[in-house]
Amino acid sequence: MDGNKRWQEGDLKHPDRDPGRREFVAAEQDPFGVILSCIDSRVPPELLFDTGLGDLFVMRTGGQVVDSVVTGSVEYGPMTSGTPLIVVLGHQRCGAVKASYEAMRAGKKLPGNLQSIADALRPAYKETVKGKHDDPVDAMTRIHVKQTSAALRSNRDLDPLVKKGSLAVVSAYYSLDSGRVEVLTGAPSA
Repeated sequence: MDGNKRWQEGDLKHPDRDPGRREFVAAEQDPFGVILSCIDSRVPPELLFDTGLGDLFVMRTGGQVVDSVVTGSVEYGPMTSGTPLIVVLGHQRCGAVKASYEAMRAGKKLPGNLQSIADALRPAYKETVKGKHDDPVDAMTRIHVKQTSAALRSNRDLDPLVKKGSLAVVSAYYSLDSGRVEVLTGAPSA
């Protein structure tokens, strides 16, 4: 979050981005966090958290949806090297969520494999339409990242690490307008 504050303020340190760091991590990596975010070109986790080479495991999918391969990729750091943090990061004005919301609302299918993204977002859509929202797409994004982080938190392989206190699984939301990352759920208490 310190890196995100630097990003918002334009006071970037660009840590861990030099030949010395490249040489240091060439033999082994030990990232402090896993970020699951959207493919949106405006949401590059390494930049918006002002991190560098070897600091984060990053997975990016449309609408930050998960399947078994993505879940396995998210599990990799915590299960193999004790990475203590997973962040599921949604963002303002997500095109994948918007397209999925609009297609479901109209009772239509998205073309090609884009429909698989909409299918993965269906639980968030169902929850969204239960309430009234000024911006239902924004609400659906926030609901989806909370649902995804809750599912990862209770995942049979990650749950023991969460219960032991060695892993935090956080849902968060990135504002394209301000550059701020807001923690929604799962923030560690210490």
